[in-house]
Amino acid sequence: MSSSDQSHVVLYLIRHGETEWALAKRHTGRTNLPLTERGKQQAEKLQNALKDIKFSAVFTSPLIRAADTARIAGFPDATKCDHLMELDYGKYEGLTMAQIREAVPNWTVWTHPCLGGETLEHAAQRVRRAIALASKYEGNVLLFAHGHILRILTATWLNQPPSEGKNFMLDTTTVSILSHEREVPAIKQWNAPVWAP
Repeated sequence: MSSSDQSHVVLYLIRHGETEWALAKRHTGRTNLPLTERGKQQAEKLQNALKDIKFSAVFTSPLIRAADTARIAGFPDATKCDHLMELDYGKYEGLTMAQIREAVPNWTVWTHPCLGGETLEHAAQRVRRAIALASKYEGNVLLFAHGHILRILTATWLNQPPSEGKNFMLDTTTVSILSHEREVPAIKQWNAPVWAP
């Protein structure tokens, strides 16, 4: 998809609120963990940040931590989109980076495969479909999803390899905006908090 095909849409990206595994820095792919109480409070803070913005469409990963963030933020009718599910970490699901590095020195999700899981390129194919879906709408489109998949989506938006997602740190319950400058895909805002860390 060329950038001119999507230049009419602005993507608002929301990473879900805190979970126990996010707090512990454990890789959380398809495990369907709920938000912590603090994660719910973070999601509530999104209401004020988003309430005055008109959205043509709202999509969420079907995983409960993202769907509940959308609901609490004021978007209970967000359309579930499987393309926005988090990266499948395979046998590294639930492990910290330190634990993975005991077996694979210097491992990162950006430089090494996830044993039995999903490749970055497969994830990039998924987010291309999510971008194509969002690009059917005019104006602002809101996406609730997860840390790694949103970083891959951002790299893809910028026509970069998915591994370039390594450059985009993304905290829970932050607001990021992808747009265009003179038809060139660009980041308008990144990792803006709506709560005090």
